[in-house]
Amino acid sequence: MRYSLSIGEQLLPLNEWLGRRIRLEAMGSIHCSHCGKRTKKSYSQGFCYPCMIKLARCDSCIMSPEKCHYDQGTCREPAWGEQFCMTDHIVYLANSSGLKVGITRASQIPTRWIDQGASQALPILRVATRQQSGLVEDLLRAQVADKTNWRALLRGEPEPVDMLAARDRLLDGAQAGILALQARFGLQAIQPLDAAVVDIRYPVLEYSPKPQSANLDKDPVFEGTLLGIKGQYLMLDTGVINIRKYTSYTLSVSVS
Repeated sequence: MRYSLSIGEQLLPLNEWLGRRIRLEAMGSIHCSHCGKRTKKSYSQGFCYPCMIKLARCDSCIMSPEKCHYDQGTCREPAWGEQFCMTDHIVYLANSSGLKVGITRASQIPTRWIDQGASQALPILRVATRQQSGLVEDLLRAQVADKTNWRALLRGEPEPVDMLAARDRLLDGAQAGILALQARFGLQAIQPLDAAVVDIRYPVLEYSPKPQSANLDKDPVFEGTLLGIKGQYLMLDTGVINIRKYTSYTLSVSVS
């Protein structure tokens, strides 16, 4: 797994910095990743407040896809919804801090799993729309978690899971609900997948038994020896930082 950090137009080769001392400093400037305007605070990981309340990608149905209101004609951006939500999605199982269920656009595999720091992943269903995938996820998360425990993720590798056995168990438990959704949306809308388990390894020299999260809003300088990169996190000997959180920040980065 190779990681790069995008700073302006530069791509910094993070794998080559493992074992070296790095310094991140927030320079006090945040610009919306959509409109480019300066904002005092970043909303929804990179947007100004006006963009956050008008963009479909920031609507509550992105986090809760079963609440999609596209068919009611109230989508904030119908063209965006057509492109990103009315398209095939994958319901999957992942093992990051333990077994979890998740959904993503078919085009986002395996990127989504890497983004979450999953060590194992398995696609289990192909679903016609984001809303329908959220309804299926609802059925499955009655039996298994849909969240990642970031502290457990960064303490070490999770115990291996028999992903195929877990898939069969969960689908059996949700069979009645899945049949009801197929009756509602059509048999072809929700189809099982016969896929192989994907194993993912991350560039980590050493894990921390008690990871502490850095906050550049409270302390603009974060520095230490880079021990690993996993998911959205840079792992230093002084703490960890979710770099995705600072997408729209102006940062200074140095290595020694």
